[in-house]
Amino acid sequence: MTDYLFAKPNFLGGMARSLDLGGTLNVYNDSPSPEVADALALKSDWMAVGQDLWNAIEKFGSEYDVEKS
Repeated sequence: MTDYLFAKPNFLGGMARSLDLGGTLNVYNDSPSPEVADALALKSDWMAVGQDLWNAIEKFGSEYDVEKS
């Protein structure tokens, strides 16, 4: 899972948000259009699927002692 469209908080940001009663510090990663956001989300999803497949192939190879070509 990726965090492309989510904020990446840190300690100081968390401390500042506790004092921000108006919610003015809430900034999220955005895209120019919904279509671009969807395309980026789909790309991210397929990249995660591809990484899962590579992990499964490597695990299978190590468990069954398959030579890498």
